[in-house]
Amino acid sequence: MSFIVHRFTMKLFVLLFALLPWLQTAAQEVQVPGQDPASGVSKKKKKEKQAESYFAPEFLRYTDFVYRESIATVLFHREGWELTPPIMTLGTDERLRLTFDDLDGDYALWQYTVIHCDAMWNPTDLWQNEYMTGFTDDYIRDYRFSFNTLQRYVNYTVTIPNDNIRFTLSGNYILKVYPDGQPDNPILTRRFMVVEPGVTVKGLVKAASDVSRRFTHQEVQFSVYTGNYTISEPLRDLKVVVLQNTRWDNALWDLKPMMLRGEELDYRYTDGSNTFEAGNEFRYFDIKSLRYHSERIRSIENRSDGYHVDLLPDKNRATTPYITYSDLNGQRLVKTDDADDAGIEGEYVWVDFFLPYPEPVTGGGIYLMGALTGWQFLAPGNSPPTATGYGRMEYNYARQGYQARLYLKQGYYDYLYAYLPDGATRAETALIEGNRYETRNAYTVLVYHREPGTRYDKLIAAEVIAN
Repeated sequence: MSFIVHRFTMKLFVLLFALLPWLQTAAQEVQVPGQDPASGVSKKKKKEKQAESYFAPEFLRYTDFVYRESIATVLFHREGWELTPPIMTLGTDERLRLTFDDLDGDYALWQYTVIHCDAMWNPTDLWQNEYMTGFTDDYIRDYRFSFNTLQRYVNYTVTIPNDNIRFTLSGNYILKVYPDGQPDNPILTRRFMVVEPGVTVKGLVKAASDVSRRFTHQEVQFSVYTGNYTISEPLRDLKVVVLQNTRWDNALWDLKPMMLRGEELDYRYTDGSNTFEAGNEFRYFDIKSLRYHSERIRSIENRSDGYHVDLLPDKNRATTPYITYSDLNGQRLVKTDDADDAGIEGEYVWVDFFLPYPEPVTGGGIYLMGALTGWQFLAPGNSPPTATGYGRMEYNYARQGYQARLYLKQGYYDYLYAYLPDGATRAETALIEGNRYETRNAYTVLVYHREPGTRYDKLIAAEVIAN
């Protein structure tokens, strides 16, 4: 009897062993709806995790961004031209200059490197020795300590290209600065462009052709003239990007030519493809001196935590008549009239803004927009509740208006009030500033070309068109 039981047990074991692969396959095919078959983690949780990692301090963003609170007054421009965007011409003696302050006040050893990107600011798969010569990274050696200021800081400067790093390809680049030996822990990133002129751009800025937006929007009409430059498939190989006043949040991406006419690629659309909100002239304030009250300054006080400047309350301009005056199109000029060297003798100041408004807006937030906030927005719909964004204003019910306080270095500043809907990335100016087609704006047209068989986008034109 025991022999029969033993043989039955052995046969059952062999049968189960033969069925084991089939049972494992069937178990893998039975999934809980909404779960990843490989990890068992729900798609929703994976998406939330990715969103959280984006707003983590160390997450590398391929845009202009400051990752550390102590880093302030980041300036990046063509050397000798403080109000220009960081665009240089390949193969010339033009250089770009980066300066920033570390408010910790103690010297730190910083390194920097550059990353090549495509026309849409995604990193290319090129090796670093394919787009640069010399070293792949270098140290920032030029630093100075602040002098005779209440706020202690260290001012750092680096210019590129230099003896250690030079570029061999045109296109989009990211400049990344990080602590010594910690490339995965950036303190700031900045976009810049290297242009290799190949085509010519000619155009103009006019009121929108669409009648419904005739008095509120501007239309950028332009043509690209190829001359002797060969573009075999313009519709496939060309990408055109248009910026308004160096803003990236409302840029027009990947425009295609409306018509091909010999050597002319026509981008003179009339269907709204090339229109922008016109906005209004930028507001401004002047804190180059703390010894007297300049225009729009209500009070200057030296308190225990430093200088405080209270600006005069602003007004809603959505329905007021258009007034023309010169501005910096949202830029800033760091300068002090109280000392000789703004780089190390410029004082940091708390600046208070106030905008009377009868009740808080819903579905979005009011932001200060311009170079003073790095043109950055972090809408609550895009980020964790704690990431309200630099320059986001809060509503004061007692005063019935929006208020904000920024810590700025002495200088001359432009700004606007912008409304950003929750979950959006493009700011709107109509609510507070209004849109006036007469507003003077500067538009930058960037033309990229990917030659067949290559792995990067050449920047073959960067032209500024102003009205």
